[in-house]
Amino acid sequence: RTSNMSAPRSLVLTGAVLLSCGALFGAFVPAPRAPVSAPSATMALSAAALATPTAAHAEDGAVWIPALSAVGAGFAIGLAAIGSGVGQGIASGRCIDGISRQPEVADDLRGVLLLSLAFMESLTIYGLVIALVLLFSNPLIK
Repeated sequence: RTSNMSAPRSLVLTGAVLLSCGALFGAFVPAPRAPVSAPSATMALSAAALATPTAAHAEDGAVWIPALSAVGAGFAIGLAAIGSGVGQGIASGRCIDGISRQPEVADDLRGVLLLSLAFMESLTIYGLVIALVLLFSNPLIK
């Protein structure tokens, strides 16, 4: 059962939230900018930090392959875990919805759920294998 006042109430509440956010952001005063001075020690340290990898590993850019392999390994396991976690959560929620609607098919749904969760988890394990290959037996490193 819906109320006749739900749309106007929603509009009023949305307007109130927008006005309060505007008032909140308007209350902040920007900090005064410091004048830019001559090159400082921070700039010198930044330049040294940027030049250090090229000075330490000057032969054919060999430092980039292990570094980017570590980044790729992090992305591989991170995206695999996030994707699998979201998929497992959605599948479990839908299974619980189905069991709550039709309790007599709970055993069938539970079996299908466990099989699909195993397949989803195997994709996460594939992401782990890719990450381990990139870290420890990378074919791109001589």
